[in-house]
Amino acid sequence: MRKKRFVVPSICFAVVLSAAALFGISASAAQTASESAGGSWWDDVKAQFVLNFVKKDRWRSLLEGLGNTLKITFFAALLGVVIGIIIAAIRTTFDNNKENMKHSKSFGYYVLGFFNAICKVYLTIIRGTPVVVQLLIIYFIIFASSTKDILIASLAFGINSGAYVAEILRGGIMSIDKGQFEAGRSLGFNYVQTMVYIIIPQVLKNVLPTLLNEFIALLKETSVAGYVGVVDLTRAGNAIRGATFSAFMPLIAVALIYLAIVMLLTWLVGIIERRLRKNER
Repeated sequence: MRKKRFVVPSICFAVVLSAAALFGISASAAQTASESAGGSWWDDVKAQFVLNFVKKDRWRSLLEGLGNTLKITFFAALLGVVIGIIIAAIRTTFDNNKENMKHSKSFGYYVLGFFNAICKVYLTIIRGTPVVVQLLIIYFIIFASSTKDILIASLAFGINSGAYVAEILRGGIMSIDKGQFEAGRSLGFNYVQTMVYIIIPQVLKNVLPTLLNEFIALLKETSVAGYVGVVDLTRAGNAIRGATFSAFMPLIAVALIYLAIVMLLTWLVGIIERRLRKNER
């Protein structure tokens, strides 16, 4: 109960502290400039705020960029989960049944082994190359003629996230005691029914916090979407900087928005983890 009481105050304190740092540093810089010009430092801070956010409705650029960032993150997370589930299912099925299938020399052993090899190649390539390079390859080579920037960015980040989600799910499945599989078989379930009704519910309970943390990392990784012309939150802040020649306020505003979203998601992850621990008791 004590932890719950301090969650919201901690968030508020962090936001206030960040805002104070923003205006404190702005005020310090503005005061130095105003002392030479003979003006009020607070007037300079307000003038910078108006220049960066109010004039020409530049705040709308940040709002649009935030919307695009959330869209990319959402669709990439969905795609990553789908890819992760498929790859984790193939790899764990092959690992758990390869000995039996190998001795029986069934056709399924070679088919499943082929797809397992493809999954390993996919995981090696995706986890071994930077997400920026993958984004550039997908945008400028694979979909060079397409103009749907957000869709392409979602696809690129989804493919990248799928590799990490797959390993998270595979690790969760392999961590389940083999006696659980034997219990399912003793109840008359086949392998698929055992996975659906016995294994998967336990896996989701174990890996859900890790998956949510992966989605938080995905949100921050989308900040490189501007490399292919997507007007995400980071690119919107940088565009304001280029128009006003004032770097501090727009970039710090972008950082604070990311920080606020990540803090909210982290808070939700904490709530889910506590509820899962209660259910275990």
